[in-house]
Amino acid sequence: MNFGQSFRLALKSLMTSKMRAILTMLGIIIGVAAVIVITSLGNGMQQMMNDQFDQLGANLIQVQVYGMGGGSRSIDPDDMYELADKYPQYIASVSPYVNFYQTPVIRHGTDEFKHTSVYGVSEAFYDYERNQAITGESLAQGRFLSYIDVERYQNVCVIGDYLNQEMFRGSGLGQTLTIAGTPYKVIGVLAKKADNTEGSGDDVLYLSYNNASRMNASAEVNLYLFTSTNKDASAAAKGVIENRLYKTFQSSDYYMVMSSAEMMDAMNTMMNTMMVVLVAIAAISLLVGGIGIMNIMLVSVTERTREIGIRKSLGGKQRDIRSQFIIEAGTTSAIGGIIGIVVGILLAQAAGALIGSLMSSSMGGASFSAIPTVGSIGIAFGVSVAIGIAFGYLPANKAAKLNPIDALRYD
Repeated sequence: MNFGQSFRLALKSLMTSKMRAILTMLGIIIGVAAVIVITSLGNGMQQMMNDQFDQLGANLIQVQVYGMGGGSRSIDPDDMYELADKYPQYIASVSPYVNFYQTPVIRHGTDEFKHTSVYGVSEAFYDYERNQAITGESLAQGRFLSYIDVERYQNVCVIGDYLNQEMFRGSGLGQTLTIAGTPYKVIGVLAKKADNTEGSGDDVLYLSYNNASRMNASAEVNLYLFTSTNKDASAAAKGVIENRLYKTFQSSDYYMVMSSAEMMDAMNTMMNTMMVVLVAIAAISLLVGGIGIMNIMLVSVTERTREIGIRKSLGGKQRDIRSQFIIEAGTTSAIGGIIGIVVGILLAQAAGALIGSLMSSSMGGASFSAIPTVGSIGIAFGVSVAIGIAFGYLPANKAAKLNPIDALRYD
């Protein structure tokens, strides 16, 4: 009996008892679908993160200073500016970056906004050549902060599209709002980048870092955003910054310097590790499915004992009997794998659409979609077939070794 005949016989056996066949395949279907959903969502998450880092640029370097390092050792914005001026071949720009511990209330007339993200930056935060801020925003109207605005503590600000629409009905340029009770003039409006809802990437406001430091609970600036002159100079710029900080603090415990390339590599490594763990957990379903196939095949061997005896009495060899049952087990797992692939892709697309809609606002308008890959689909299908064959070998070997006389007398 050749492979084609054994394959058709296996299909006929499955069609004879459809419900039993479906239940036998269930573990394989769930396992393959779970693997595809996990890998698709993981690939989509990696792609979204890489897009975000690409938007920021490969030459971004973040510097976090944790404290004064004991005694009078400290770093201030002037030190960072001096460093940038000293190494222009490596460092293109630097901007202090102030996050508020408690978001100040923003008001215009009777309107009050308590959830707006407020940041303090310098004029270097916006690159007019790229028409883009370090964090990816671009101007739709007006201008960004200038050196004079920062140096003279000017009460001016740049707002996101959400504030422009909700507070000023789209005409915010030149208008005045209050931040923590202090009047600020709107000199620029950012282009829409998210879903224009409260708390989204469009609900932002930028003012000078020195004004932000005055409002903040701490006057210390402990976060700086550097840009290197180009991607190749990023490592050298990072080394220059680290040397300067170590010279001040005499210990690397008081600061952290990380480039966007390093952050992207770290995130990808973390995502890959997480995916491996989750896929390994999902693969348990494939093992359960293999055990289910083995159990059903043992039952099938018992039910077809007389058929096996007749075939052996007519000259059927052990390898023919063995191959027939192995092919049947492989066919069962292969069909289950195909169904699992279809189910997995559909579930991944549905989950991707749901997660994408939820992340659109919280991630500043970042797009997310599940990405099934041919490699993951092929591996999941191949493993499912291999498990079916592996777990089908024991029943097939049992059938091949049956004594034809005992098999014919079996009732």
